[in-house]
Amino acid sequence: MSEVGTALVVIPARDEAARVERCLGSVRAAIAFASARRPGLDARLLLVADLCRDDTAELARGLGADVLEVAVGNVGFARRVGVERLLLTGDPTPRHTTWIAMTDADSVVPFGWLDAQLDLADAGADVVVGTVRPEFDELSPRQRSAWLATHTPGVANGHVHGANLGVRASTYLATGGFDPLLVGEDVELVEAARRRGARVVATADAEVLTSGRRDARAPRGYSAYLAGLENLTLVSPHLDDPDLEEAAG
Repeated sequence: MSEVGTALVVIPARDEAARVERCLGSVRAAIAFASARRPGLDARLLLVADLCRDDTAELARGLGADVLEVAVGNVGFARRVGVERLLLTGDPTPRHTTWIAMTDADSVVPFGWLDAQLDLADAGADVVVGTVRPEFDELSPRQRSAWLATHTPGVANGHVHGANLGVRASTYLATGGFDPLLVGEDVELVEAARRRGARVVATADAEVLTSGRRDARAPRGYSAYLAGLENLTLVSPHLDDPDLEEAAG
């Protein structure tokens, strides 16, 4: 497998003025680290500001980020148009050596985040499914206890999170890309890749810190999952509620 030469990072955002600076700072640090280890890496970053009623787009531009503004209110659409924009710009490269990395504007990636995905891609992974951890200080004591009881630190659980996801461009294109779904577009993409025989690797390396807020931006999304932890009865070390399991994934 040829080494990845191009990395495209797409970040959807909706009313994330309070969090976007920290997110962009962390992603840029991750890009710088990966680029230092891979001289010649072409890394490009795009933030897709979708139906923002605050100054997310202006703040991101002020921080030097490339920003695409849309007004759809659909995370699947935002991810899709972001990937399409980056694939159509810059020097064309063989799609099997182009990597697409995803996170969210309410998240913070570790400095080794992109590097870890690219290492797995160079080893033959077509899709990388990473873990996330919520901001504990934004959770209630019961939510924190429930989350800790249902997750094992350092162990890849295989749940799919758009905040920590990577896919080879050739695999992405073969699946048809992200569907314009309000929630679950990340899960659908990974399942489509599996159906086509892609090598999907789950990892707990480079875990992403994401928002623990209660105001869900997507129905049955991660915030809804965290809200459900408030009423979860812990009878086993695993989630027993299939709706919560789906949201966690």
